[in-house]
Amino acid sequence: MYIHIPFCKQACHYCDFHFSTSVKKKPEMVEAICKELLLRKEEISGDVETIYFGGGTPSLLSAEELQQIFDVIHSNYSVVENAEITLEANPDDLSEEKLKMLAASTINRLSIGVQSFFEEDLKLMNRAHNAEEALESIKLAKQYFGNISIDLIYGIPGMSNRRWKENLQIALDLEVPHISSYALTVEPKTALKSMIEKGKVAPVEEELAKEQYEIMIETLSAANFDNYEFSNFGKPGFFSRNNTAYWFGKPYLGIGPSAHSFDGFHRKWNISNNTLYIKSLQKGEIPAEIEKLSISDRYNELVMTRLRTKWGIAVDEVERSFGKKYKDYLLREATGLIEDKLLEWHNNRLQVSKKGKFLSDGIASELFWVEN
Repeated sequence: MYIHIPFCKQACHYCDFHFSTSVKKKPEMVEAICKELLLRKEEISGDVETIYFGGGTPSLLSAEELQQIFDVIHSNYSVVENAEITLEANPDDLSEEKLKMLAASTINRLSIGVQSFFEEDLKLMNRAHNAEEALESIKLAKQYFGNISIDLIYGIPGMSNRRWKENLQIALDLEVPHISSYALTVEPKTALKSMIEKGKVAPVEEELAKEQYEIMIETLSAANFDNYEFSNFGKPGFFSRNNTAYWFGKPYLGIGPSAHSFDGFHRKWNISNNTLYIKSLQKGEIPAEIEKLSISDRYNELVMTRLRTKWGIAVDEVERSFGKKYKDYLLREATGLIEDKLLEWHNNRLQVSKKGKFLSDGIASELFWVEN
């Protein structure tokens, strides 16, 4: 289960997620989220294994608002006893009082949006926290949570390889058990894109991002982190169960404006407009669109998601799920990529090689089924 909390204190320059910097409608939004949870309870027939509060900035929720949502979930859904319950948090929200409140709830995993431990990077990205808050929030959070993930961004204009190594070393010194790390991307209609076009910020360099990705692989592997998905590194026992479920095609329920859902055969997405979302739910309507995925859509999604993971694509599963035609197509299209040492075989699974790792999305597209 994914719950989207669409509020932020301020807009990060690179972000194209759905959010509002006005929190005036937060109480109505929580009511609407609870209403959607009630209306959609029949969509989940089995147990809920993970709950993930994303956004936006879920750490802006009060104790009462969080409890309101949990009450509806636990009254209407079957949640497994050891469910992984994650809340995304910004460092500037994590006071000791806030952490005590979160620890007293059923939340058992924190994902802290650090992005960088250096002031110049945070200012360029327009983050709401500073470098000192980034450090202190993690030190404080460790007193209340054992399962902590932090986000870091590489490929930032002006960030040298030396500074990136220092970022990684700070994270290692803090002994966090999970790191999610993403290359800075320039999305359309973002402040970052505008600033680059106007010459206020240097362009993002793909070659620099590739170098910093390789530095990260080497540094974190040496520190006993497993790169179990392209952007995710975990110590043993600390892989994100929520994210792993996405990559293995498990059904998920997305609640809140802009949230996506998947039942194995259909994809559904809610409207990306806070006011219309709230008004629709007040009338008992779910403002969503739905798409039925074709067999080739589902095959392409499996290829895209599995190739990003350390487990790769099990050829037997492709034949079981989609038929011999798709398996034969996969093997045929993979031949050249294997010869180029971008893909390799391990236990009847196709996996991206070390050489191909930074190119995994492009490699996946080479294996996509394209309708004639």
